[in-house]
Amino acid sequence: MQIPVEGFMYPNEVELQWSVLIVLYPFLTGLVAGAFILASLERVFRVDAVKPTYRLALLTALSFLLVAPLPLQLHLGHPERSYEMYLTPHRSSAMAMFGFVYLWYLMAVLLLEIWLDYRRDIVQRSKTSTGLVRLIYRILTLGSDNISERSLQIDERVGYFITLIGIPSAFLLHGYVGFIFGSVKANPWWSSPLMPIVFIFSAMVSGIAAVMLLYMLSSRLRRKSIDIRCLDKIAQYLLYTFVIDFSLEMLDLLQRIYEADESFRSLDFMVHTRLWTSQVIIQILLGTVTPIALLGLTQSLRLTDTVRKRVYAVAGCLTVVGIFAMRWNVVIGGQLFSKSFLGYTTYKMGFATREGLLTAIILMLLPFAILWVLVKLLPPWLDADSFPASSSVPAHGTN
Repeated sequence: MQIPVEGFMYPNEVELQWSVLIVLYPFLTGLVAGAFILASLERVFRVDAVKPTYRLALLTALSFLLVAPLPLQLHLGHPERSYEMYLTPHRSSAMAMFGFVYLWYLMAVLLLEIWLDYRRDIVQRSKTSTGLVRLIYRILTLGSDNISERSLQIDERVGYFITLIGIPSAFLLHGYVGFIFGSVKANPWWSSPLMPIVFIFSAMVSGIAAVMLLYMLSSRLRRKSIDIRCLDKIAQYLLYTFVIDFSLEMLDLLQRIYEADESFRSLDFMVHTRLWTSQVIIQILLGTVTPIALLGLTQSLRLTDTVRKRVYAVAGCLTVVGIFAMRWNVVIGGQLFSKSFLGYTTYKMGFATREGLLTAIILMLLPFAILWVLVKLLPPWLDADSFPASSSVPAHGTN
């Protein structure tokens, strides 16, 4: 395969070492962190307006979290050896230690919170279901079938405490991804102390937008009315978070322009040539400025419910696309120029290869397939007909 090269490039710089799969890695973990933060608004901060999306946000976070390490597994030459990071911890390796961060968030935070929140429904369904479904629910009870009022109160208190722990854990999960990139001193595109913070807020933006879109889509598929009050509140938080995220990115840009070190000319050339479409057009104009403007209009103008729903749908889609473009520009764009700043290369993505477009598409669709199964098994809806076995069960087990 011929790769166009301009200027002076070392042999190991001609072909990119990190492909589109590594783009998916921070993108998927960002959706996880953002979805969990949205769920915490109802559980911890008592924002009742977003209650219809609480359980959906938790299941969305779990679905994407289960897929998040797969791009790294496919990228590894010997993925079967990945378990060794837990047996022989390498504390000086940021990537190796991330395995512990991931395991902590999956096992000690997300799975435990979902189990506590659904435990009452699981126990009741284990008694009313039949056949294989009953066996699945009995396994999910983990041998705990006590759903007395006292037991449910303990579940609520423990779940609240876990959510409190989960908020900084969510920040740690995706902030650590930004730290991995920001700590690469040899690459001026990544080496910035703002990188972890930008990654955190962009994760919140993408996760909130994704849950908003999933809530609208699921309501449409179920032929249920959309809670416009919930949608307005989610869009409001999305706007606030987006403004902070965009401000941090502009602050990083202004710092680079003012500092204007030896790498600035090379980075400026990249933005005006190879990354013009992906960064300026898709990420900034379409994926950032446009959704902020649309969300701002819904806050300042009196629009009908139908118009607001359409605006939210367009803004949410553009937001997700913009955040993905941001991940692309960081991972791929950061490898398109030489360390000597004297040469430039390009990235050609294969189709049906281990790290090609087809693999990336499958990995992007897999979380939605997992979410579909989870929704069937653990319905997140608050309407009574979703819980035939426990129609009077409140969302959090207690009232």
